[in-house]
Amino acid sequence: VQLQAYGGGLVQAGGSLRLSCVASGRTFSTVAKGWFRQAPGKEREFVAAIGLIGGSTYYADSVKGRFTISRDNAKNLVYLQMNSLKPEDTAVYYCSAGQLPLPNTYWGQGTLVTVSS
Repeated sequence: VQLQAYGGGLVQAGGSLRLSCVASGRTFSTVAKGWFRQAPGKEREFVAAIGLIGGSTYYADSVKGRFTISRDNAKNLVYLQMNSLKPEDTAVYYCSAGQLPLPNTYWGQGTLVTVSS
């Protein structure tokens, strides 16, 4: 599975962004997908994950209620809708694939999200 995330940018606190991740490879629909992020000087951390069909979703406590993960298997896309963004959400966001609950077997290049106060 090859992954590429895009859609990052600069947004003011309270704003929204939607990240997308395009995947290629024959096994796209057979693995769970996820989003992780890494802020400057910090470890990479889990953000959200979604199961094969999309019925099972998991979120870090820090984003629960603000972020929504979804997938479109027909288009080989995974999304992360981010609302009510906070400065502490600033990080490079990576999409990933693998097994639940932490699909961290395959990684794509990240996309930078900067939230200004």
